[in-house]
Amino acid sequence: MFKIIQKSNISKARIAKLETNHGEIMAPFFMPIATRGAVKNLTPGELKEIGAEIILSNTYHLLARPGLETIKKFGGVHRLIGWNGPILTDSGGYQVFSLSKLLKLNDRGVEFSSLEAGDKMFLTPEKALEFQMEIGSDICMVLDECPEYTKDKNRVEKAVKRTSYWAKRSKDLVLKRKNKKALVFGIIQGGVFKDLREKSLDDLINLNFDGYAIGGLSVGEPFQEAKKILKFLSGLLPENKPHYLMGVGYPEQIIEAVKQGIDMFDCVIPTRHARHGEIFVFKNRKIAGKNFYEIISIVKSKHKNDFKPLDKNCDCYTCKNFTRAQLHHLYKSKEPLYQRLATIHNLKFYMDLMKLIRNEIGKGKI
Repeated sequence: MFKIIQKSNISKARIAKLETNHGEIMAPFFMPIATRGAVKNLTPGELKEIGAEIILSNTYHLLARPGLETIKKFGGVHRLIGWNGPILTDSGGYQVFSLSKLLKLNDRGVEFSSLEAGDKMFLTPEKALEFQMEIGSDICMVLDECPEYTKDKNRVEKAVKRTSYWAKRSKDLVLKRKNKKALVFGIIQGGVFKDLREKSLDDLINLNFDGYAIGGLSVGEPFQEAKKILKFLSGLLPENKPHYLMGVGYPEQIIEAVKQGIDMFDCVIPTRHARHGEIFVFKNRKIAGKNFYEIISIVKSKHKNDFKPLDKNCDCYTCKNFTRAQLHHLYKSKEPLYQRLATIHNLKFYMDLMKLIRNEIGKGKI
């Protein structure tokens, strides 16, 4: 299901093909965030037009609403959201970090005070994985404990121990169900502690998951610390399995991670920045160098009479049909159309970035 096509001679970067039940994807790739089954402001058709091949949804939110029975009545999550490509579903582990004030945690699982349904939800490793398999997810993530950024090693060690325990229970479920359609990934924890990261990875390798994700980064630590962990893990990750860095990031961070052998990425940055008036634009397409892009603040008055497209070399709907001045006007007027147009462009920027990365690996420049 995972085949390396070409390796770089100057880094650990590689071009690979990942096969899923709903199609194959060329790696490295980026997954737009569709937390509740929809990328904010865009239709599935628009996602296809900008080159998105896979999206990411979230177990916690889909379980809270519309829930398993409703999704099954639709015939699975793909029909529910109108997307016929691959879907990766996060396990709900990130919510252990982001909703830490709204939950109770123990070795059995995690109890959430559900924001959507207004009642409590108890999520176990088995329930999280069973739900993902039942709704037809292509790539399922096991439930993990994602701790906040901390230098308290005991706190992180407890999270690693629990994550490994939950991973074992998840793998037992996989073996019991014998579901050959869904891929199941383990999640490496350990914070900024190399020995804990190695322990977490060893535990997961012994369980032989289909892929390995690096979690617990991009939770408040400086990126320089994250880079040290990436570099450390890059020599330990199984070469014949996909490597997924969760929640990262800015373009330069993605390139740095690709150099360490990372194949898969997701992040809210392109969609969130779009909504807040920040638009990613290539200054040049030589991404192997520095300063190859800029972030335009469309709210600034200098764009009021700027009749250039966002990026003259971008072929997305926004750049072909709207100027910076028009986008400035729409943003200042609080027109919902602005958010759609900006999101289309920012995600197209990220899709183009990944295509350029694959090209540069192929040319031996990354």
